[in-house]
Amino acid sequence: MTEQPVYTRLGFTDEEWGLLVGLPQSVLTAASAAEPDGAKRTHQENAAGLEAIAEGRDDADPLVAAVAQEFVNRVGDPELGEELPSIQPADPEAYIADVLGRAAEAAKLLAAKVDEGAAGAYKHWLVTIAEQVVTAAPSGGILGIGGDVVTDPERKFRDRLAHVLTD
Repeated sequence: MTEQPVYTRLGFTDEEWGLLVGLPQSVLTAASAAEPDGAKRTHQENAAGLEAIAEGRDDADPLVAAVAQEFVNRVGDPELGEELPSIQPADPEAYIADVLGRAAEAAKLLAAKVDEGAAGAYKHWLVTIAEQVVTAAPSGGILGIGGDVVTDPERKFRDRLAHVLTD
């Protein structure tokens, strides 16, 4: 007899689990794409986002821990020096809108499938990922000096994400 997949034990279908596991990386990419940056800053943002996702493995909430572990199993572990490929959407605004739509879908799914604590932990984790990405590298300035830690477009994405997750 084979063991049930973790998502089945948690009450999700394969498709629902795919949404929950894929969303953290999508949030990372959208947060990074909110403000066009150079390769160095984008790399710093990706590294910070991957670290924030991986830290979810230690979350007290079993759902967040399971999603984070599944993500790391699929994509890579920053503790082992593994990195995400840099994804730069061709149309950042459309990508951000898509990610916000999937975040709203995930919030509805969680409201229907898990208790308020687990749903809140997952949603908080997503906003934390966005926060880590947008604060990873200042934008603007000259030769890496000066600039804004969080620009208006980055702040707008983070705030919109928080809003769709709590609606």
